[in-house]
Amino acid sequence: MNILSMENIKKSFGSNEVLKDISFKVNKGEVVSIIGTSGGGKSTLLRCATLLETIDDGTITYMGEDVTYYDQNGKLCYAKDLNHFKKFFGLVFQNFNLFPHFSVLKNVMDAPVTVLKRDREEVKKECLELLDKMGLADKATAYPCELSGGQQQRVSIVRALAMKPDILFFDEPTSALDPELTGEVLKVIKALADEKMTMVIVTHEMAFARAVSDRVVFIDGGVILEQGTPEEVFVNTKNERTRQFLQNYNS
Repeated sequence: MNILSMENIKKSFGSNEVLKDISFKVNKGEVVSIIGTSGGGKSTLLRCATLLETIDDGTITYMGEDVTYYDQNGKLCYAKDLNHFKKFFGLVFQNFNLFPHFSVLKNVMDAPVTVLKRDREEVKKECLELLDKMGLADKATAYPCELSGGQQQRVSIVRALAMKPDILFFDEPTSALDPELTGEVLKVIKALADEKMTMVIVTHEMAFARAVSDRVVFIDGGVILEQGTPEEVFVNTKNERTRQFLQNYNS
């Protein structure tokens, strides 16, 4: 089942054409890693998928429902109730984006209670269980400034999971972390992959992408140049540009 489908996506910022014609699907239970050069369009694709940016052309559907459509004049329109679609996904940013004046528990409980209007005690129980699962049970009353970068990123993953999304997006989840802390966050993402959580991960961690992904997508210059299993992309590389990119990483 397609959780997300993006067809013929185009996006420009002024005269800079960042996404040129990208078609991209994510199936339930699939882990997709998006790799590529800086400025190649990876993060913009993620921002369009999570409705932080609007596309100029193309179609986006979640769970078979249209986020975008064309009116009778051929004008691209977005569905009126975008909050309906935002419930399908969670997003983990590279710089954590936690509320500094909220405790860890309040950070992760806030959206399920205020946005989904769920019962506070039920949410609290679930969030404490998630924090425990992430090795953060003793940090529930702490504030973000009292945590390491790795702990803050794990809290932001719990916050995304607390919304019970169908798909989880990660935008360079380890780029703000040192190598030791990177390992602890990647371990958490690997555990989610083992549980068949549907995920899209923009990453520059090639060994991790190779180990955890069902499918790897290489984007360069606003187009998908290559995609396939980790074996197909990393070992039996077909595209010369992909080969050059991977050599730079492996050298």
